Amino acid sequence: MAKMDAATFETDLSLFKYDNLEQLPPAYRDLDESERRERIEAARDELGDDVVVLGHNYQRREIVEHADFVGDSYQLSTEAANADADYVIFGGVTFMAESADIITDDDQSVILPSMEASCPMAGMAEALQVDAAWSDITSAAPDETIIPITYMNSYADLKAFCAEHGGLVCTSSNAHRAFEWAFERGDKVLFLPDKHLGENTAHRLDMADATVEWDPWAADGKDAEEVADADIVLWDGYCQVHERFTTDHVDAIRADHPDASVVVHPECRRDVVEAADVVGSTATITQTIEDADPGETWAIGTEIHLTNHLQRWHPEVEVVPLCGDACMDCNAMRQIDPNYLTWVLEELVEGRERNVIEVAPEEQELAQVALDRMLEV
Repeated sequence: MAKMDAATFETDLSLFKYDNLEQLPPAYRDLDESERRERIEAARDELGDDVVVLGHNYQRREIVEHADFVGDSYQLSTEAANADADYVIFGGVTFMAESADIITDDDQSVILPSMEASCPMAGMAEALQVDAAWSDITSAAPDETIIPITYMNSYADLKAFCAEHGGLVCTSSNAHRAFEWAFERGDKVLFLPDKHLGENTAHRLDMADATVEWDPWAADGKDAEEVADADIVLWDGYCQVHERFTTDHVDAIRADHPDASVVVHPECRRDVVEAADVVGSTATITQTIEDADPGETWAIGTEIHLTNHLQRWHPEVEVVPLCGDACMDCNAMRQIDPNYLTWVLEELVEGRERNVIEVAPEEQELAQVALDRMLEV
């Protein structure tokens, strides 16, 4: 484990942190849907209340149809904490399972069905990488207090890093309140990993002209004078799904569906957000469609599986993907194959826990501080 210069705990790159997680056994790789459904339901019946299955909004139908709760990442973690289940199976990605492990009881085990479900955006701001950049960023403004804020879509050790340096976590719904909290306590904000959410939040706070991007991949980082002059430093990370959306997609939707309204996630580029009618989290997107009148048309600018779910759940509303045939799914979410779900459930029936996600105690304690601070705002 690597010791960080600007933090007291040790950590490692995510690539090595969960290298003990297991691959799907060959016997599970060719199950058809009917056999798989029957076996999943049988295992659920056997386990009863000892297990709770969580399905993120971006999971495919074959996962969410077996989930006890469907929603966004932090909402699902709180459902797990409120459940009295011994085992939490998280149909999501690594950082989500980590958050669930942080806020659930010590006697609850959090299981991530597939070891490959690792969010690319979270990987754009590894704690070791941020730690290395921290001295450069703080040295650029030595007389000012910089408060780090990390988006929920980050690993537990980065949440812990932010807590240790006086910062907190935010969601896409409360990022603006997290910024306000930080500015009450410091002079500048370092926001990571999603530059688009950060930029959109800065616009919401009328601070668009006070931002600068920090490129962690550049040999010389960012000119110190630019950081010194800025109030908000945006880490150069992004969601590979949401960055695909462009204003051309919005224009095409409005041409094909003149009466359509557009709702997009705040991880989208700034010009896409400006072109939309509604901007919000997956919960906001879902609520928007729930509240729509029959016959209305809504174009959805987020991961394609949520659009597919909303089409099934609300047939009275015309729900279309913002980017049409160009819309794609999240590669990381795709790794939670329903065959993996079958496997981990049947292993639990046999008394074996597979692919358990465990956050190191010191990281867990500090990350909980960052989450608690979020709940204050």
